[in-house]
Amino acid sequence: MTAAPDLRFFPSADGDLAYRDTGTGPAVVLLHGGFLDGRMWDAQVPALAAAHRVLVPDARGHGASALATRPYRPADDVAALLHHLGIDSAVLIGLSMGAGTAVDTALEHPGLVRALVVSGAGTSEPDFRDPWTTSVLADWGRALAAGDVDAWLEAFLRLLPGPHRTMADIDPDLLRRQREMALGTLRKHTADEPDLRVPVTDTWERAAGIGVPVLAVHGGGDSEDHLRMAERLVRTVADGRSVTLEGPGHYPNMERPDAFDAIVADFLGSL
Repeated sequence: MTAAPDLRFFPSADGDLAYRDTGTGPAVVLLHGGFLDGRMWDAQVPALAAAHRVLVPDARGHGASALATRPYRPADDVAALLHHLGIDSAVLIGLSMGAGTAVDTALEHPGLVRALVVSGAGTSEPDFRDPWTTSVLADWGRALAAGDVDAWLEAFLRLLPGPHRTMADIDPDLLRRQREMALGTLRKHTADEPDLRVPVTDTWERAAGIGVPVLAVHGGGDSEDHLRMAERLVRTVADGRSVTLEGPGHYPNMERPDAFDAIVADFLGSL
């Protein structure tokens, strides 16, 4: 798995940020999960580009995008990309970290967002309490603190099968792709690097004011925490709905791309 050959770059206020731009029509932005990059959406790009302009950015500090050298908000990077391309509004589709960024963008730049699709998250302020999730995050944190890349990768990849399956249940090619993206991003950073992200605050309280349609697409095998937070979001907004894909864990778009793409296409067709 190599970097996407059609990557483009735009000069942000703090370095060049990478993105792909495919198709024509109403704009859709695909926002990837933490430690991954835009290639996690490879199955969605051709499906959506048949009727939409599909933008796939690498978040700052991920994939081919620049590292932060000053405080920043990921939602502002999304807004900057849309402004750079002269796009008035877009549907934002985000998974995990990307879902939080999508919601933040709707809160901070509401005029730019036509609708939201989220998977594996609610807002950018997670509420983790399930023992399985908290144990994964604890292992993850210990490994990062110790500089143990192998242990961190093992903990990170546990999100793929989720709490109800094992790695033996995962397609080896999918596992390889996840490993390559995660290691590529991790190697951009150093252990003593400051986290310059500026959080968007009061997101759960403000979410009720989101006036655009919101769809949550659940991987039925995801953790209780991730399912609960996504459901909380769709119950909080004025126009929220959800669909569950049985089987996949945290990455339903990668495990069941045809089904995921059909659900998203139906949602986009309803707007």
